Amino acid sequence: MKSPHYSMFPFLFAILFSFSWATTTQSHGKFLQCLSLHSNDSSSISKVIYSQKNHSYSSILESSIQNLRFSTIATPKPLVIVTPIHASHIQATIYCSKKHGLQIRTRSGGHDFEGLSYVSEVPFVLIDLVNLRSIDVNVENRIAWVQAGATLGELYYRIAEKSRTLAFPAGTCHTIGVGGHFSGGGYGILFRKYGLAVDNIIDAHLIDANGRILDRKSMGEDLFWAIRGGGGVTKTLEQNATEFIHRWQYVAHKLPNDILLAVVLSRANSGQEGMKTIQASFSALFLGGVDKLVSLMENSFPELGLVKQDCIETSWIQSLLYFGQLPSERLEILLDRAAVSKTLFKVKSDYVKEPIPKIAFEGMWPKFYEEEGKYAAITLVPYGGKMDEISEAETPFPHRAGNMYKIIYTIGRAEAENLEFQKYLSWIRRFYHQMTAYVSKSPREAYVNYRDLDIGVNNKGNTSYAQASIWGFKYFKNNFNKLVHVKTLVDSENFFKHEQSIPPLSSW
Repeated sequence: MKSPHYSMFPFLFAILFSFSWATTTQSHGKFLQCLSLHSNDSSSISKVIYSQKNHSYSSILESSIQNLRFSTIATPKPLVIVTPIHASHIQATIYCSKKHGLQIRTRSGGHDFEGLSYVSEVPFVLIDLVNLRSIDVNVENRIAWVQAGATLGELYYRIAEKSRTLAFPAGTCHTIGVGGHFSGGGYGILFRKYGLAVDNIIDAHLIDANGRILDRKSMGEDLFWAIRGGGGVTKTLEQNATEFIHRWQYVAHKLPNDILLAVVLSRANSGQEGMKTIQASFSALFLGGVDKLVSLMENSFPELGLVKQDCIETSWIQSLLYFGQLPSERLEILLDRAAVSKTLFKVKSDYVKEPIPKIAFEGMWPKFYEEEGKYAAITLVPYGGKMDEISEAETPFPHRAGNMYKIIYTIGRAEAENLEFQKYLSWIRRFYHQMTAYVSKSPREAYVNYRDLDIGVNNKGNTSYAQASIWGFKYFKNNFNKLVHVKTLVDSENFFKHEQSIPPLSSW
C-alpha cells in the first residue's frame, strides 16, 4: 500500500471546450469549400483540414483511438478531420456541418469507452482538439485555464512545474483528455477529500450550436451546471480474500476523507504450479505520513495487517505515476500521449448501496476461472467523504451520498481480433447480469464517463424522451430532466447528438 505525503490545497479550475455532435450528408467537396469561405483566415484553416485522400489522415485518426474495438476496416470513418488551432475553425466547422447535413464528433483524448467521440453510423466530421491544449497555471490565485485538447498528464505536469504543494482532483490515466473527463464529472484518487473535477470548475468557455462563444456569465447558470457532468496489500482466496473484501465494504466508505482504499479483484497464479486463484489487491492513497496511516488502519481495519514496509511516502505528482503504473524516474512521461498501450476493451459500472453478502462474492470466483476471466478485473472504489457532503443536484453527476462504493467491470485484450473479442463481451455482460440483485435499483445507476451502450441508446434520427430516459436516468438520475430542459434552451433543433446524447423537449 503506497501512502503519499504532501500538502494539499483546493485547486480552482476552468475549462475551455466546445460541444460535440449533428445530421446527414452531401458532397464533402462543398463542405470543404464552405470551411474556406467561412473561416476568418482561409489559409490557416486549410492547414488543419484532413480529407480521406490526405496522406496524414489515417495517422491523425488513429492517434487518439484508445479502444482497438473501434480501429478496424469496418469502423465508420469521418469524411473530414479538422484539428482547429483557434475557435474560428470550430465555428466554421459547426456552420458548414449544419449547412451540408453532416454530424460532428468532437475528440479530446479519445477515451470514450464506446468510441462515440470519433465514430458515427451516419456521415460525419471529426473535430480533433489536439492543437487546443494550452494550460495557464496561476499559483498565486490557485486557478488554471486549460483547453479541452490537453490531457490530464499535461495538466498535472504543468501544475508540478509551478508548485509542489498544489494539485487537482481528477483521474490517474494521464492520456485522458480533460474535455471529456471533466464533462462527465471526473473522479480520481483525491475525490473523497476534494470531490470531483467538476466540483472544482469555476468558469468555462464553450461554442454553442449557433457558433457563439460563451463563458459562465453569458451562458447562464443552467448551462454552466449542465456542462459539468453531464502498491499494496494483496490477499488470495487461500488467505481468506473473501473475508477481507466483505469486511472492506463496512470500512472503506467510513474512513477519514484523507484516505482512499480501493480493491482490485482478478485471477492470478497460486503458489501451486499450474493452479489459479483469485487475488484482492488493496491499494490506498493517504494525505499524510506513514506512521499516521499505519495507526489509522490498525484502528479501522486491523484485519488487513498493514505495516510500515507496505508504504511509500511521496509527492502528489509521484503518486500519480504510481497509480497510473508509469515509470517514476521521469515526470516528462506525463506529456507522452502514446505511453499507454492500446487494447480492445469493454467497461461497465455499478453503484452499491448495501453490503454485498459473502455468498455473492463466492459466486463471482468461478467466473474468473473461465477462459475469458483471465483478462478481467473488477475494481471496487469507496465513496463517502466529500462525496457525502455535496448534493446530487449540485452538478449533473448525481452519485453522491448513499453510495458505499462503485464497481468497475473491465475486460480487455491487446492481441484479440474484434470477432474473437465478442466472447469477452459476452463474459462481462453475463457477469454484470449476475450482479443485478446486489447493486442500485430503479434506476440501476452507471457512471457516464464509463460509457456503456448496453444500457440503452437513442433512436436513430430524432429520438424520443422516453427512449433516451432508459439510459438517461441511469447516468443522471433526476438530473436527466434538467439536462433535457437545458438542451431545449440551447439546442432545440438537436444539432449536437449521438447515441447517448440528451434530447430536447421537442422529442418528447
